[in-house]
Amino acid sequence: MNNSFVNTARLLGAGLRALLVLTVLTGILYPLAVTGVAQAFFHSEADGSEIKAGGKVVGSSLIGQQGYGLDYFQPRPANGLGENSVNKQYALILSGATNRSADNPELIKWVQEAKARVVKDNSTAAYKVRPSQVPADAVTSSGSGLDPDTSPAYAEIQVHRVAERNGLSVAQVEKLVEEHTARRTLGFIGEPRVNVLELNIALRELAART
Repeated sequence: MNNSFVNTARLLGAGLRALLVLTVLTGILYPLAVTGVAQAFFHSEADGSEIKAGGKVVGSSLIGQQGYGLDYFQPRPANGLGENSVNKQYALILSGATNRSADNPELIKWVQEAKARVVKDNSTAAYKVRPSQVPADAVTSSGSGLDPDTSPAYAEIQVHRVAERNGLSVAQVEKLVEEHTARRTLGFIGEPRVNVLELNIALRELAART
């Protein structure tokens, strides 16, 4: 047996041993360790930040949903604000930005139409929404198109409509919004926000009790 064959066999053996060790470490032990730590200390996040209602999973706090009737709080628009929306149902495979510039005529038209719709939908006999009250997140989609949150300002202009349609007082619904408004992280990171799914679940429960 010549030296060349012996050296080759030795290298192959070392390579196979390294492959086996690394496979066990990075393919089995490391994933198990990370999963164990995640489940032990971040159980909700590790399971997808699920939101439950009536004992059933109804969504995730990280992903927005469309399709709410006007009895409920409305989320940010899906990508595309007009009939050519590419993400009307928040379908994950279609997530992404509209890729239109701020001065794009089509985008401007969509925003104007969306603002008029927000004013009309949220004005009641006792409360009239002014166009100047409509915040940007009420008429534009987020960069991902899957934003689960709205601004407190958008939730606020929906309060009177939601209260009227559910037979609740404005004070009750305003209190509900306040309870579901998350503040800036650590007091300075991000903006105050309202998770629409969590708010609508609480609204449904309140309306049922009332």
